[in-house]
Amino acid sequence: MSMYRPVATALAAALCLTTAACGSSSDPSGGAAGGTATEAAAKSGYPVTLDNCGVQQTFEKAPSRVVVMNGASVAEVSTLLALGLGDRIVANQQTYGASDVPGRAAAIKKLPTGDVRLNEAYDIPREAMLGLRPDLVLSVTTYGFDQKNGFATREQLKQVGANSYVSPQGCDDDPSKMTVADSYRLLRDMGKIFNVGDRAEKVIAASEKNIAAVSDKVEGEKKPKVMVLFSNMSMGSNDFSSIFSKGIVNDILARAGASNAFESAATTTFADLSKETVAATDVDAVVVIAYNDPNPAAYARKLLKEFPQWPAAKNNTYVTVSDSMYLGPSNDLAVEKIARKLHPDAF
Repeated sequence: MSMYRPVATALAAALCLTTAACGSSSDPSGGAAGGTATEAAAKSGYPVTLDNCGVQQTFEKAPSRVVVMNGASVAEVSTLLALGLGDRIVANQQTYGASDVPGRAAAIKKLPTGDVRLNEAYDIPREAMLGLRPDLVLSVTTYGFDQKNGFATREQLKQVGANSYVSPQGCDDDPSKMTVADSYRLLRDMGKIFNVGDRAEKVIAASEKNIAAVSDKVEGEKKPKVMVLFSNMSMGSNDFSSIFSKGIVNDILARAGASNAFESAATTTFADLSKETVAATDVDAVVVIAYNDPNPAAYARKLLKEFPQWPAAKNNTYVTVSDSMYLGPSNDLAVEKIARKLHPDAF
């Protein structure tokens, strides 16, 4: 997700996640012992070059001082942890306080923050960033490298020897087009940058296998119409402004054998709707996403009580999730959890 500009705008801009960061790298190749420096470099997997949002980044070795900017996301820090790269992080500003992956929230909490005084966007200002002496800075969107917002630019970081990376769908700051494939792109790009492509492919393969198994089970089943929203979160002028209309959640729902009841309500990631509009929509199930909310189930029950005419209310059908619904390495958990709730007989 993007920056707190304020928090509500940030969530709308990034959540989730953000534009395809295309990457290519030099493939590791073998070389005879005592070969040339070029052969040795090739064997090590470096240099690696990525074209990220039109900015070419070349890595001569694996980064060892990584700064993870906030951006209202946990995609980047979760991806690094999933790849066993937590020890490379010198400052992390990402946290939701909860995770669908056992132990991940605690692992994130243990990471160093760099003891930085954050700016009004709840993120790392330029001078503090440069003082951290990073060799790689991760941002959810290009907003995190915008000088007018008080951040270090990609050029300024380059001048002090730091590469920078904007996550998938972050170049255009438009997460409405995001899919699970973008989560895999983020994993692969980090795999290339840190020369742990084998680990990235294992995580991706496991996710693909889990999702395929679930999708096979629910194939042919009637697709319930689902409302996906944040718990206790307002991001617009209406009563319901944190309802997802587009983005990765729709891909996750489709793989779980469901559809978004509000997919046509907006062309952007979030729909800003009145209570009357929400009440007039048939909702078969509710998926509540916890963003620093310790009790999303309570919000779900409150919502169902507020709209007793919904099939979801009559059947008490709701699911609570956290980081698995966003850009990141754990989308398969959301797919399975939602599918099991909506299609229990398939399991």
